[in-house]
Amino acid sequence: MQVSTPLSQGQGTLLEQPFEANWYAAYVVARHEKAVAGQLVRRSVESFLPLYHTVHYWKKRRAEVELPVFPSYLFVRIPAAERLRVLEVPGVVHIVTSHGVPVAMPEQEIENLRTALQLCRSEPCRYLAAGRRVRIHSGPLQGLEGVVLRQNSQTRIIISVDFIQRSASIEVRPEDLQGLPEMSDPIPNWPPRTYR
Repeated sequence: MQVSTPLSQGQGTLLEQPFEANWYAAYVVARHEKAVAGQLVRRSVESFLPLYHTVHYWKKRRAEVELPVFPSYLFVRIPAAERLRVLEVPGVVHIVTSHGVPVAMPEQEIENLRTALQLCRSEPCRYLAAGRRVRIHSGPLQGLEGVVLRQNSQTRIIISVDFIQRSASIEVRPEDLQGLPEMSDPIPNWPPRTYR
């Protein structure tokens, strides 16, 4: 039987008997995320590298590129006891741990992230740890939680992965959001309290 110790909400689980495959965050050398993901595929390690599309301009040339949503991070699904398979891949620096023990991410958090990136426009943004939290109560992203941000006329939700301290911004419809109880330290200039 696997015994797990929960961390604070949204921060994953410390596994005391790491024999079951779980998702872990791997920290990699900057700008080597795609190369590391390719190496993991060749070594038959299940991985997930969240990417977003953007346009870059070089010397009057326009190019569409795919970049990591969480720079320097990707996610791997392995038993914690087999983490050496990941650490041997060139470009992998370490697997995110707490007190030397790998921190397992909830399976649902990975699935929510996959769904959000497939269905909505996304981009990286600064990490937000506190603010007015909301939950998406309808549609394909139902159950996903984050922090509301208004950008121009668009409503976006900031999805934060707390234990790697990274965030992504995803476009949503305001009518799909439901407010959650406020935290003690809201973000200044916050949008109105009712979202429906």
